[in-house]
Amino acid sequence: MELPKWAGKCPGCGQWNTIQEEIRKPAGADRRSPVTSRAEVRTLQEIHPEGEVRDHTGLRELDRVLGGGIVRGALMLIGGDPGIGKSTLLLQICGRLDPSRKILYVSGEESERQIKLRAERLQVRGEGLSLLSETNLENVVDAVHAVSPDVLIVDSIQTLYHGDVTAA
Repeated sequence: MELPKWAGKCPGCGQWNTIQEEIRKPAGADRRSPVTSRAEVRTLQEIHPEGEVRDHTGLRELDRVLGGGIVRGALMLIGGDPGIGKSTLLLQICGRLDPSRKILYVSGEESERQIKLRAERLQVRGEGLSLLSETNLENVVDAVHAVSPDVLIVDSIQTLYHGDVTAA
């Protein structure tokens, strides 16, 4: 018998202190990382950041906030209240990045047509820009593997879901 919370008396047999707690690991919890080497502790002076490549967004103030541009391989979360222009800002970045960069813009809130209309209004040509209107994470991952973008934009992350995960 499973109980959702602690109980001193078993509702099945009526006996006290016969219930035993059993901790279950979530699905996939036994999976180990394929990395076999151990992490090495180093001092701050031993770490050399040379080779850091930043892409300028073409938006001076945004580049300043980002410390000089977008760091390749980094993840950035742009947040704020609904309607303040996050999607517009992301599309402007797409239009100002190097046109040789492949960009995949995934939208969970707007259709490709809506994004196209905004792009036209902002005069974003969209060379190298691909659009996907999708909320299923597995489909997004498949698209990322198919397109192999240099830049992935997910607008917005909270709209994504995974079929195996029931919680938000």
